[in-house]
Amino acid sequence: MIKVTLKDGSVREYEKGISLFEIAKSISGRLAKEAIVGEVNGEEVDLSYKLDEDAEVGIFTFNDEEGKHAFRHTSSHILAQAVLRLFPGTKLAIGPPIKDGFYYDFDSEHVFTPEDMEKIEVEMKKIIKEKLVLERFELPKDEAIKFMEEKEESYKVQLINELPEGEIISFYKQGEFVDLCAGVHASDTSKIKAIKLLNLAGAYWKGDVKNKMLQRIYGTSFSKASLLEEYIVRLEEAKKRDHRKLGKELELFALLEEGPGFPFFLPKGTILKNQLLEYWREIHTREEYVEIETPIILNRKLWETSGHWYHYKENMYSLKIDDEDYAIKPMNCPGGMLVYNQSIKSYRDLPIRMGEIGRVHRHELSGALHGLMRVRAFTQDDAHIFMLPEQIKDEIMGVTRLFDEVYSTFGFEYFVELSTKPEKSMGSKEEWDHAEASLAAALDEMEIPYKINEGDGAFYGPKIDFHLRDAIGRSWQCGTIQLDMQLPQRFELSYIGKDGEKHRPIVIHRVVYGSIERFIGILIEHFAGKFPLWVAPEQVKIIPVADRHADFAKTIKKQLYDAGLRVGVDERSEKVGYKIREAQLQKVPYMLVVGDKEIESGDISVRSRDKGEIGVQSIESFIEDLHKEIKDKTFDL
Repeated sequence: MIKVTLKDGSVREYEKGISLFEIAKSISGRLAKEAIVGEVNGEEVDLSYKLDEDAEVGIFTFNDEEGKHAFRHTSSHILAQAVLRLFPGTKLAIGPPIKDGFYYDFDSEHVFTPEDMEKIEVEMKKIIKEKLVLERFELPKDEAIKFMEEKEESYKVQLINELPEGEIISFYKQGEFVDLCAGVHASDTSKIKAIKLLNLAGAYWKGDVKNKMLQRIYGTSFSKASLLEEYIVRLEEAKKRDHRKLGKELELFALLEEGPGFPFFLPKGTILKNQLLEYWREIHTREEYVEIETPIILNRKLWETSGHWYHYKENMYSLKIDDEDYAIKPMNCPGGMLVYNQSIKSYRDLPIRMGEIGRVHRHELSGALHGLMRVRAFTQDDAHIFMLPEQIKDEIMGVTRLFDEVYSTFGFEYFVELSTKPEKSMGSKEEWDHAEASLAAALDEMEIPYKINEGDGAFYGPKIDFHLRDAIGRSWQCGTIQLDMQLPQRFELSYIGKDGEKHRPIVIHRVVYGSIERFIGILIEHFAGKFPLWVAPEQVKIIPVADRHADFAKTIKKQLYDAGLRVGVDERSEKVGYKIREAQLQKVPYMLVVGDKEIESGDISVRSRDKGEIGVQSIESFIEDLHKEIKDKTFDL
């Protein structure tokens, strides 16, 4: 008999050779039905995996991330099998699961069309009904190469050749279809209950523009038809909220061919951006941050000192000045280190909270650019906290509370990830262990749930990432808290301690918005362009009924403008209904219709973007109401 410890801590005894599927079945019939893959001693395995010794075991369904990943990985294999059935001779590249779905890259003489997508989807549903078992088998590297060469799968041969000598290569077979794959997978194709192909795209092999352009088919799959239907509805809603579409319609920003990846902010977009920056300065002043500004271009020596020249150069724009190498800053951090070093610090001075709203530039491949979400130039709301070792936990907790305040102000929920030491990193294991433990301790004390994101830290330290959930349930990574024990060493930062000796400060790097441009894109989609009053580029639109009412409208405009409100007058010779619809399309929070009655009474007729007709009000009470709404930063999702 062997002992199996389950995720809930319970221990069960089974005969040697029992499979994970049989264990799931012994727990409950429902679990056996819904199980996708399992885990043995921390390693993901197929449900067919058999146990011969004591082990810790987990069973994952579609409700678990591990289950979703395997579910959609299996879906990509079904897609590839369907394509080979319908278009023989197609060569297979790669087909991984991704967030909310999967894709597969194909090399085919046939150019896929939307009509082909429908045929492929029908064939995929046939494969699902065939209930084909996914069987894993392994071959030595030389046999694996020969096997794929016989199938004329040149991309798979290339992938195998890149693996170390002596490696055992795994494959998965379902019916007549075989694919090179490390796994893991659902037990059979019938596990995939609801599937949908979404779109076609071009993709270079291995993402390299020097390689051949392949055809990529994207799809998604779910454990229930109802979940798929909900997802499709969310996709349609996301299209309506696309920040690129709304940004153009609302005249916020422009993406021009003269500067790919370098967005132009129009007057209304600049107002929105400045409101966010004013709010940032307000809360950071309250939290005793000082603000600095550092140069955009700095010399190679600085970037060598920081490590960016060796670890990040491919993402930096470089140039020569007076025959010396310089780079446009991709990050604000090194400049902040230089500012700290401009004077001698005492332990009594720490912590020093130093903020910078800095312009940074990073080289992104043209194919990766996406509206404001992925750009080559952006504004980062960086801050660096220089502190004593014993201040780490309190400062991290203070930053976390500030982040919570900001995200709550916009109606975002969020979840947290703790990212640990990456493959390319600076510093010793001991330093990394201490830094990671400090971040975890702060989150634990605040009782904030978090997920470990192995190997995704910055090259100089671990980090806490804040992922926001928007109004339609999508997640966006924004805020980051990075603990750094490396840059203080490289820049020889110091303070005079109680003992009169020099000591090295600890540094926290942190951003709330992250990229302000990207945060604006997220806000546009979160609010569908209907911004809260306090950040709305135009807060009030005054609509005169006829030309003779224009002077009164301008008088009201001046009163509102003098009260600090952003207001415009629609003086066009159009019908009132048309002007109201235009203001609604521009997402203006309030509209004031003025005609003969309003001139006679001196009051105004108020219409709300979100609530419709509000009624007649005095100008004074209207201003008072708006000031309160602005102060409270209220919003309606």
